[in-house]
Amino acid sequence: MLHISYHASHEQFSPSDLLKYVKLAEQAGFTACHSSDHFHPWSKRQGQSGFAFSWLGAAMEGTRFPFSIVTAPGQRYHPAIVAQAIATLTEMYPERLEVALGSGEALNEHITGTPWPHKQARNQRLLECADVIRRLLKGETVNHFGLVKVHEAKLYTLPEKAPGLMCAALSAETAQWAGNWADGLLTIYQEEKEMYKVIEAFRNHGGTGKPVHIQMAFSYARDEKVAREHAYHQWRSNSISKDKLDDLYTVEHFDAASEDVTEEDVILKIPVASSTQFFIDLISPIKTLGVDNIILHNVNTLQDDFINDFGQAVLPSLR
Repeated sequence: MLHISYHASHEQFSPSDLLKYVKLAEQAGFTACHSSDHFHPWSKRQGQSGFAFSWLGAAMEGTRFPFSIVTAPGQRYHPAIVAQAIATLTEMYPERLEVALGSGEALNEHITGTPWPHKQARNQRLLECADVIRRLLKGETVNHFGLVKVHEAKLYTLPEKAPGLMCAALSAETAQWAGNWADGLLTIYQEEKEMYKVIEAFRNHGGTGKPVHIQMAFSYARDEKVAREHAYHQWRSNSISKDKLDDLYTVEHFDAASEDVTEEDVILKIPVASSTQFFIDLISPIKTLGVDNIILHNVNTLQDDFINDFGQAVLPSLR
């Protein structure tokens, strides 16, 4: 079954607002929800950063559809705590949570005061965390002394069935590395050839038959001018070149780095439109890639209109 997920953006909306939106999304016909997990927003203009794991408990109690979350163990979170959070949620809500693990962003992870590692070290740490989390979810007593350290840890509350651990990967190189160890792939929408490369790199290196989730960021509003303005207001800090991200670790850094970003720059990065047919035509080809979940993240703040309009016009066409 192909899921069309509502993206719960904790950077942009308060937990109480997101709880309202996720209930509306389920009623409108979205078949799942995907949650971000941030300590800081990307910009002061976004202005929120609720604790995702706390919110998931309320959201899963208030709905019936499945959820997924992307999280980064190893620095801000000890992997044993991530395992405990996963176990608690999946004990209460069996088979309703999927988890993608990523190597993180300096924006969120620097808060511990630990130096931000280079990409290779972050990937190695992520792999160690995945192993620790899996073993804990099996009920094992875990000792591990590598880039992360675990001493005599054991979970006493366990789900009947542990969720798989997917990997969040933006590049074909990371997707290829994840193919053998990850239980699935979470990646982002981009130009079709590049997106295909990422997916094929995962599938050709151990990921065949494993689920693939695509997250698409865009700005939809009923008025084209409003869609453009909101994209620029909410998402210009996310239009910064990826090679600069390791040097930016505060909200103020991101806002300063995006001062020269124009509205046109943002529109070149993400789709912006007021037509639901535009999005039907844009999203439909993704289904031909054999993906399992398309996550729709409208960076626009007018979420009620988005949920209602996509529920009436876009979701029925995608089914």
